[in-house]
Amino acid sequence: MTDLDQLTQSLARNLKRWRAERGFTLDALATRAGVSRGMIIQIEQARTNPSVGTTVKLADALGVAITTLLDHEQGSPVRLVPADQAVRMWSTEAGSATTLLVGTEARGPLELWHWRLAPGDGSTSDPHPEGTVELLHVTTGELTLVVDGTPYTVPAGTSATFEAHHRHTYRNDGSEPVDVTMAVSVPPVR
Repeated sequence: MTDLDQLTQSLARNLKRWRAERGFTLDALATRAGVSRGMIIQIEQARTNPSVGTTVKLADALGVAITTLLDHEQGSPVRLVPADQAVRMWSTEAGSATTLLVGTEARGPLELWHWRLAPGDGSTSDPHPEGTVELLHVTTGELTLVVDGTPYTVPAGTSATFEAHHRHTYRNDGSEPVDVTMAVSVPPVR
């Protein structure tokens, strides 16, 4: 498969996903984006490679970044963000600061959690509804995050996000307590 074919397939898959997630009909998205219904059908069926302008219009109408529509990574459902890749938004001479640890594109109910796992302890979760996303930041210790059977090591200072419709487990395989701040975004009920 060529890069262009892969991009066309990714755009088709992602456009369908985000249109469904937003609850937009073909006509509703066409009206919001100023793109013909026929063009949207061709894109969703991977029969055309639209212009950048058309892709931007669709991304804007869906309220997602263009990179979200074009993302064709077929790899892991988990994205780790090391501390050195977090984005400092602002800081003051007095020492105040904000840092964007990790982000994702989702809507619906949003929960914020603090977890503490003692050494050797863990918790397994059944898959959540399709579209559920979890974001987490390890503040102390080293978390072992297992998603769909694959373990990921998440050391203190690292953030991660994953699609939580996969079976997942949080484990502390170390000898120190693990503290995690977690946000869970659940899609709205239709």
